[in-house]
Amino acid sequence: MIRKLSISAVAVSLFASLASAGVNFNGDSFNIKEEIGKADMSVPEPAQDKNAVLDWLLGKKTPAEWTIMVYVNGKNNLEPFAIKDINEMEQVGSNAKLNIIVEMGRMDGYDASNGDWKTTRRYYVTKDTDTQNIGSKMLADLGDVDMGDYKSVVDFGTWAKKAYPAKKYMLIIWNHGSGWEKGLNQSITKGISYDEVTGSHVNTPQLGQILKGIGGVDVYGSDACLMQMAEVDYEIKDSVKFIVGSEETEPGDGYTYNTFLGPVAANPAMGPEELGKAAVAAYADHYQQNNEGATQSLVKADSVAGLLPLMDSFAAAVTAAGEKDLAKSARDGAMKYAIAENKDISDFARLVLAGTKSDDVKKAGQALMNYISSELVLKNRTSDSPGNGWSDPVAYSPSKGISVYMPSGTLGDGYADLQWAKASQWDEFINWMNQP
Repeated sequence: MIRKLSISAVAVSLFASLASAGVNFNGDSFNIKEEIGKADMSVPEPAQDKNAVLDWLLGKKTPAEWTIMVYVNGKNNLEPFAIKDINEMEQVGSNAKLNIIVEMGRMDGYDASNGDWKTTRRYYVTKDTDTQNIGSKMLADLGDVDMGDYKSVVDFGTWAKKAYPAKKYMLIIWNHGSGWEKGLNQSITKGISYDEVTGSHVNTPQLGQILKGIGGVDVYGSDACLMQMAEVDYEIKDSVKFIVGSEETEPGDGYTYNTFLGPVAANPAMGPEELGKAAVAAYADHYQQNNEGATQSLVKADSVAGLLPLMDSFAAAVTAAGEKDLAKSARDGAMKYAIAENKDISDFARLVLAGTKSDDVKKAGQALMNYISSELVLKNRTSDSPGNGWSDPVAYSPSKGISVYMPSGTLGDGYADLQWAKASQWDEFINWMNQP
């Protein structure tokens, strides 16, 4: 009853407004949407067309096609790039079909621009031509927020989905990333979103809790280093449809948000797979043009579960064949990244196949490689690094879109806590391979 009375009150207000605006209600041809369009009525943002105006007056929220949520943890040495990326987003801006929503944290010591505020703010990103200063509408100043606490990301995603409903959602976590990295003196599952003020970060299992906690998204993107790993993707596979990430470290620019979001704004009806491919293409095009080494890929989350039995079968075949020395050689020679224990899965299999004498190993290895290229990784782009005075050139073409942890010694503390380790035989294979 309360709902009916509320709608009736809105309707009375609507028709009173139309009457005062000189709208003619007589005649069979009366069309309320057309009359709203003719009336000289001021309405608040974000209503931007006649149907949206009517929905606003009736108390409805018209879902956009996409709400893209970007969790920008600038509470570290990447803060200047955070300012730059928000300004890239503003080159495109939100519209009636696309919501670009940002939660951004800052700290003292790295960037004094834009008023040098040091709290965490939420923004509805709007278009402007100023590439130095953030001009978007600030929705809230949250004060001190631990941006390395996974619950902070859950709060942001839950709020953004409710406040800016859409048919499709993407969550991007922006910050440093390390995929899975062997801990030195403590039990820790490495992850993403490092907050230098609090010293905390989101670990790999917590990333899965984030996506589950916000009710899932269509596309998840790590604008961070080293996150496109089997261990990471397996943790989040049930709460997302597509995963965008890099096997290697990302250059400081990270995503180029203007070239990524531009096609989405122009065609907001695009589906999740198309958006994921657009993100990979924008990233790869930028670094290829800049002559910088980079990797970026799109993984189909539904296919991540199928990767596990194929890797188990391959590992079992290598073990049964007794080809331990070959496995070690392939591990050491496979495409590696800034964290040398991260190896490209397909390249590892390729090197094993090149040296094996076992038909079972050949069959299992080829099945694994075929699955990665045809079912799991839907788009993969690489660009080679020319090197500089501090680093040698690197050819990234052996990277096929997904890596895995392959240490030459004992497993890192906490690895057994990962869903991947619990469900697969990969940790057992690593232990077998590393035995004398």
